[in-house]
Amino acid sequence: MRIVYVVGTRPNFVKMAPVIAALRHRAPQGRHAIVHTGQHYDRLMSEVFVEELGVPEPDHMLGVGSGTHGEQTARVIERLEPVLAEERPDLVLVPGDVNSTLAAALTAAKSEIPLGHVESGLRSFDRSMPEEVNRVVTDQLSELLFLHSEDAEANLRREGIPDERMHFVGNTMIDTLVSLEDRFRAAGTAKRLGLQEGGYLLVTLHRPALVDGPLLGEAMTRLAAVARELPVVFPVHPRTRKMLDESGGEYPGVTLTDPVGYLDFLSLEASAGAVLTDSGGIQEETTYLGVACFTLRANTERPITVRAGTNTVLGLDPARIAEIPELLAERSGERRDPPPLWDGRAAERVADVVRVGWDE
Repeated sequence: MRIVYVVGTRPNFVKMAPVIAALRHRAPQGRHAIVHTGQHYDRLMSEVFVEELGVPEPDHMLGVGSGTHGEQTARVIERLEPVLAEERPDLVLVPGDVNSTLAAALTAAKSEIPLGHVESGLRSFDRSMPEEVNRVVTDQLSELLFLHSEDAEANLRREGIPDERMHFVGNTMIDTLVSLEDRFRAAGTAKRLGLQEGGYLLVTLHRPALVDGPLLGEAMTRLAAVARELPVVFPVHPRTRKMLDESGGEYPGVTLTDPVGYLDFLSLEASAGAVLTDSGGIQEETTYLGVACFTLRANTERPITVRAGTNTVLGLDPARIAEIPELLAERSGERRDPPPLWDGRAAERVADVVRVGWDE
């Protein structure tokens, strides 16, 4: 069995690390080739991440870097096609919903190579989001669709995808979190930054709808106001840092840091009083950790996190940041169980499905 795994962004590594490990264990004599597209080009966002997760060094580096959606997607297709011709895989596995995901799906389909999609079936029902287009197209092209929630099953059925292509395996990103839990809880990152356990707001914002216009400045002003009663720490994504530097604004009380490694971020997340984000993956991590999450987006493709009681969708409205201290005070401290199959064994179930496929 020859498998090519295509990753390119920080969340991709989180989702694929346990899958790669499980399949390498099941088929140690097989060919397991990792392709890193380089869509995230900041060293702290990618290379250090590989070191922390223990994923083998990529076999192929495409180095696509930044650019428009079209430029990035085209570069991945152009550079991945000869890699697939060289590797001749029986299966290409892609995670998530980024441009690298879409580009790899198109390249595999054009090369007539079976495709598997990890984290299939999520929908925000907002086609203005590039990620939504990437999800829908990748799912249509995939033969193996690995689902992590019951919502995904209903979404795919509505789009005419037959049940035999769907496999409800659980959340592979939670596998990574579970495997690292002892390490990140012992890391003490909040203490090193002078923060009290459960006494600060952790922030991560990076989506274009928020950071590419005036909403970012408004959000920062609101965060500075919240910081008068709740310390705010914000590890800044390179894209967001660029926009903040260009604006020249000052936001007293908001601690801006460089991007941190995955273990340090999880340590900060687990110890936070709450998290403000526009990231899908962080909505899931906080659900597993039982930490209050406030999502600064108009919608979410992860409604299971809202039903779990951990996630509040504020809308794309920075003014609502002011409500966070009050919403936190009203929140029940009761810890709920994680969603079904968010148990640290999702990657083993992915490997079960793939193994059955090649045994046939």
